[in-house]
Amino acid sequence: MDFKTVTNILFLDIETVSQHPTFHQLDERFQRLWEKKAKALKADNPPEESYPERAAIYAEFGRVLVIGVGHFTLQKGELSFRTRSFSHPDERQLLVDFSDYLVRLTKKDNWRMCAHNGKEFDFPYLCRRLLVNSLPLPKLLQIMGKKPWDTPQLVDTMELWKFGDLKAYTSLESMAACLGIPTSKDDIDGSEVGKVFYSTGDVKRIATYCQKDVAVMAQVYARLMGLGNIPPGKILIQG
Repeated sequence: MDFKTVTNILFLDIETVSQHPTFHQLDERFQRLWEKKAKALKADNPPEESYPERAAIYAEFGRVLVIGVGHFTLQKGELSFRTRSFSHPDERQLLVDFSDYLVRLTKKDNWRMCAHNGKEFDFPYLCRRLLVNSLPLPKLLQIMGKKPWDTPQLVDTMELWKFGDLKAYTSLESMAACLGIPTSKDDIDGSEVGKVFYSTGDVKRIATYCQKDVAVMAQVYARLMGLGNIPPGKILIQG
């Protein structure tokens, strides 16, 4: 594979949290809606407990806290990878900043976006939260009502790993372990993001974790495409 074909892919991961720290901080309408959602999910615990544990993964009950991105550059025939992240106390401003970056980045070249389980989570979640915040969808995310074959600009590492097998979800960590790629879970993992945020407010810690996930995803993609391993010294995580 030509190295140049991966330098126009934006690798992306999002970290989300529930709209509020606790169920009781929801207004009555959203409390009723979550009670119905929890029942449909067949949650084993009461809504008061399931809300902080599970609300973050649903765009109607959660919000975007951090967006991590990264892309390859080619210098003297060698690939290197650099990440950065977007975060802001106001979700709308976060999404504005990310959208502006996306427009600037993709103005000239034919860019694509890649996420792990992105077609089921990251991409639709971002679209929904953009609309909730009355923001337009950037060109790469104008996917409303489209079939999978109508969105060639979106790449999903989990989908690439399926090889037609639709039975199971495969985590990024599982794929990385199989391919001998170092873990991004050396501090926290995705299930702890809400707890860390609402107990400590340490967004920088979450952003660093998110960027590590982006870097691991890019390394997985490189392996799947037959590009080999990316040396650790060629991967820059923004501090």
